[in-house]
Amino acid sequence: MNVFKPKGDAKNEATTKTARAIIDNEAAARIAKTARLRAAREARGPVVVEPVKKAKKKAAGK
Repeated sequence: MNVFKPKGDAKNEATTKTARAIIDNEAAARIAKTARLRAAREARGPVVVEPVKKAKKKAAGK
């Protein structure tokens, strides 16, 4: 029976815990940024785009 963990496992757990904390912080920042940008886009209102008229092609022989 192993009463104590090998030293390598403690280092792996610490690395995993740190990496997960970083990833969680980045995900939270990304979600906050998305919410902020979405709110700003909705505050602007709908975007109306005017259709562009195409130029008529001239006949080559005329």
